[in-house]
Amino acid sequence: MAVAAAVGLFTVGCSTGGTGTRDEGAARADQGTPSSAPAPASSSASSQVKKVDPVRLIMTDPKVSDRVKDDLKPCVADAYPVDTSYGTLTDSGTHDVVVNVLTCGDAVGVGTYVYRPAPGKDDVKGTSYENVFSLEEPAVYSTIDRGDLVVTKQVYAEGDPVSYPSGEDVITYRWAGSRFTEHDRVHNEYSKTVGDGGIDGPAEPTAPPKN
Repeated sequence: MAVAAAVGLFTVGCSTGGTGTRDEGAARADQGTPSSAPAPASSSASSQVKKVDPVRLIMTDPKVSDRVKDDLKPCVADAYPVDTSYGTLTDSGTHDVVVNVLTCGDAVGVGTYVYRPAPGKDDVKGTSYENVFSLEEPAVYSTIDRGDLVVTKQVYAEGDPVSYPSGEDVITYRWAGSRFTEHDRVHNEYSKTVGDGGIDGPAEPTAPPKN
């Protein structure tokens, strides 16, 4: 009698928007000697990420403002405040690159960029990339979520400290033809009663209880 074994599929999400899957189950043991069995095709070779120098991309990109370039300096030794993500966003057939430029002190995003491998273009240091999306403003950050570009922008009301914005806009973009188009937009309002709530100054003293 054949017995069917259930295989659990668990999907793991992370705060940067990425997803991953893990298949768990007993390994299959094929009969015969290992030398007689053909080697399985490797799927990792085609999915290997080709790393880039994100600082070089930013500094040589004419679409990046002089303000961002001038402020982009190492925080410690040669460690730059730059986050880099690799994933499929366009129809390039390989990994696109998302670069977020931050401040050193409080890690606030000041610019976010998407680079797509330029078709048929290579330089002496490898594949050339073209800037297909850029946004430069305070407190902006982009992630890759299942093929979509998700841009989060903090919203500040007058008097809001940097650490306590009033809310955020979460905008989802999708690649269409030769550019990104807005697909969805969500606005979130933050509570002012949680924690410090962004309220400056000491708390009001409470009156002693009456006997």
